[in-house]
Amino acid sequence: MIHVKTNVERPTADAVLRLSKFSSATIHEAQGRKGAFSSRIKPIERSMSFCGPALTVSCAPRDNLMLQVAIHYAEPGDVVLVAAGEFEEAGTFGDVLGNAMKAKGIAAMVTDSGVRDTQDLIELGLPVFSGSVSIKGTVKETIGPINHPIIFGDEIIYPGDILRGDADGVVVVRKDEVEEVIRLSQERDDAERDLIRRYHEGGTTIELCNLTEVLKAKGLLVEEA
Repeated sequence: MIHVKTNVERPTADAVLRLSKFSSATIHEAQGRKGAFSSRIKPIERSMSFCGPALTVSCAPRDNLMLQVAIHYAEPGDVVLVAAGEFEEAGTFGDVLGNAMKAKGIAAMVTDSGVRDTQDLIELGLPVFSGSVSIKGTVKETIGPINHPIIFGDEIIYPGDILRGDADGVVVVRKDEVEEVIRLSQERDDAERDLIRRYHEGGTTIELCNLTEVLKAKGLLVEEA
């Protein structure tokens, strides 16, 4: 088995930039309510945001050996995505490795395990998303795959798929679907902005969301004043 694959097809920087204009929730809805990671995965600070291709890593629980190998092979703009068995009681990543990522121009770190040194990481300005925060240390023992498909946050992730993360969570977009998802996300964004405008002009939820017949069919009764 080849543990580390370096020949990964990544999306263009322009496609990543255009997708990054949309929120994770907008993208999730626009592509048919798919691609959302488990709601456990959240940023260590709500203002953190990223968009970039996934460099996939599998680590044994409480073991960050292959994470360190992944940082070595990552390219600027990559999002290092670490599947470690959703093991919460381990701080697999902290400020030292955060600075290693920052120095290489890595876009973000995402793990289903724990991280630590969170205040230092926030000050560093590297987006870090994790399943937990834990001060407990790790070992460096187990070899695993890098840039192979992995299961993460209830989704199958392929190397080079685009990950978009913000305060609400993380969503994945297949690299061969990105142009269609950008188009659909723009359409949804435009429709929502128009809906908001109409609310401010006096429209109501029942009227603008076409709920009159739905509520009638369900037998909604309203006591008039």
